[in-house]
Amino acid sequence: MNAPVLIDRNITSPLLDTRLTVPGMRCAGCIAKIERGLNALEDVDRARVNFSAKRVAVRHGPSLDEDDLVEALRHLGFEAQAVAADPLVRDNRETRTLLRALAVAGFGMMNIMLLSVSVWSGAGGVTRDLFHWLSAIIALPVVAYAGRPFFASAAMALRYRRTNMDVPISIGVLLATGLSLYETVTGGQHAYFDGAVMLLFFLLAGRALDAAMRGRTRAGIGALLSRMGRSAGVVQPDGSVRRIAAEALEPGMLMLVAAGEALAADGVLEDTAAAAIDNAMLTGESLPEQVAVGAEVHAGAINLMRPIRVRVTRTGSDTALAEIARLMDGAGQSRNRYVRIADRASRLYAPAVHALAALAFIGWMIAGAGWHQSLVIAIAVLIITCPCAMGLAVPAAQVVASGALIRQGLLVKDGSALERLAEVDIALFDKTGTLTLGEMRADTGGLSDEQKAAALALAQASRHPLSIGLAKSLMAEGIVPAEVTGIHEMEGVGISGRIGLQDIALERPRAGGDGPRVQFRIGEDAALIRFADRLRPDAPAALARLRSLGVDASIVSGDSAAAVARMSADLGIPGEGAVTPAGKLEALATLKAAGRRPLMVGDGLNDGPALAAAYASIAPGTASDASQQAADAVFIGERLMPVALAVQVARRTMAIVRQNFGFAIGYNILAVPLALAGVVTPLIAAVAMSLSSLVVVGNSLRLARAARDHRA
Repeated sequence: MNAPVLIDRNITSPLLDTRLTVPGMRCAGCIAKIERGLNALEDVDRARVNFSAKRVAVRHGPSLDEDDLVEALRHLGFEAQAVAADPLVRDNRETRTLLRALAVAGFGMMNIMLLSVSVWSGAGGVTRDLFHWLSAIIALPVVAYAGRPFFASAAMALRYRRTNMDVPISIGVLLATGLSLYETVTGGQHAYFDGAVMLLFFLLAGRALDAAMRGRTRAGIGALLSRMGRSAGVVQPDGSVRRIAAEALEPGMLMLVAAGEALAADGVLEDTAAAAIDNAMLTGESLPEQVAVGAEVHAGAINLMRPIRVRVTRTGSDTALAEIARLMDGAGQSRNRYVRIADRASRLYAPAVHALAALAFIGWMIAGAGWHQSLVIAIAVLIITCPCAMGLAVPAAQVVASGALIRQGLLVKDGSALERLAEVDIALFDKTGTLTLGEMRADTGGLSDEQKAAALALAQASRHPLSIGLAKSLMAEGIVPAEVTGIHEMEGVGISGRIGLQDIALERPRAGGDGPRVQFRIGEDAALIRFADRLRPDAPAALARLRSLGVDASIVSGDSAAAVARMSADLGIPGEGAVTPAGKLEALATLKAAGRRPLMVGDGLNDGPALAAAYASIAPGTASDASQQAADAVFIGERLMPVALAVQVARRTMAIVRQNFGFAIGYNILAVPLALAGVVTPLIAAVAMSLSSLVVVGNSLRLARAARDHRA
């Protein structure tokens, strides 16, 4: 591929979207480098990185294809693959490689340090030479294996005449190892194998901590698209039904969808009678949706009752479900303050360290120190300026805080989410399944124990959502089902049976009324059972806690406007109903344009794009797989308080991060002049670097108490 040229933004031809997986992205500098490099290509309209998913979405003209973009990324120092060809499997393999390298470096460091103690204690002559050779035998394979993540990254960058943070690290490790080997062969007094291996260990520890958080991030949108039916029964011209794969469906085909089956494509209902579908994955509404002839139904919805016929209108990537998947995949993450700081630091680090080490070597050579002493000082500069403390400042605090939050019922999937959670100033809540429990709970107070036992027997025999809710409510009371015979379910009417000589039934009430209800009848007696999706028990307290933190709250839901209005009045917060996935994205964009930093809390599939695009996002543990993957954090249980707790702990975490940064900067201000002055040997540099890392980790451990101190 030719060198990048400045882009002509007057792209008139149709634009294409290409998504690539880039497993080698490791820091904010990678984000900036990729976005700048791709946006500078001719015929590229926009390139955006999603760091958590390690993906790049590129909108470009037809003069570029997927191979061109992969080659462009290779010239930037990154290997890339098509999303379909590598759904983050390679990323998992790299994480395992990193952990193995950390284990090897730790083993080597401990053994070499034991040998070094004797040398430090004054061992000389043959004993010192023997310990140096033993250290070399251990260190050389350890450096070769554990240093691969840094050496490979540095080699890739240098191959295309670029630099990154791994270049000075690799140079420092290789120079220290090479000089130590020279000292060992020539019988010198000093070898620095311990410093080189210790350097690798702490660098790998920082990356492993970050990988521990990164490994919890979303695995992509495969689980979302898997919610569509994998196959469908298609009615043939002769009236027979043939089963075909979802990929083979075409518009105009007539699907026969069995009860309990998920639709494999979008379509229009052609039956003469009304049907009921479970559309909760798309709308978040837990009640079954009644659809009539001509109604549009979507892939992923579940047919609840009898078999229905659906005329296919959209298939595969054209379905509403696939469109939501594209919205989720294209919603990149916010570039917060700490990412921008790390971005600028990463650009300056490599050239600054190279310049300092070169100046130290040249300066001491001019001063007459000789090449050996000048090289030792240059190596000490490279090691002591290693950004271990800086690199651990964020991931160490994030890991400790995330562990504390897990114990309080909230799982943070991506450490950078804590940075964003600390800065949110408004929270948007979905209604059903988020502010409420998302389950229909029955009020059975008007039934006797005998009636409850009979009702439970009927409810357990039905797949209707209200029957399921009634069964759960009765079983939670410890009710044991009665012996019922002759159970029969009639579509649109109810389910009936007999206890002894008495007829019993759960049926649709004859009189209208508000809210979901069923009538339980035993003999001539009848009782009305009302259902409600209960509010989370601590929702008012959680919202009050958010207000005390300066975070406003409102409801943005796909549920009906009337239902949202009632809940808004009950909670005393504004709300908007009947909002589409695109509408939620528009609301978030409006808030961001106004300078706000919105937190999205939702559970339905229709919340997926908003969860991915929000400044920060949280989903309940009962949310759809896609929503949990799109969210930055997931809370479990019936309590809503973990949402407020996440904001509190995140703010405390960022305070600790700022302290860590302050210490790391102060350490370099003090240590670098000492190294330049020749006071510090490579071993002392490695020890000082290690101690600075331990101080940062120790300071971060104070966050273990943060969640306990702030819990409700």
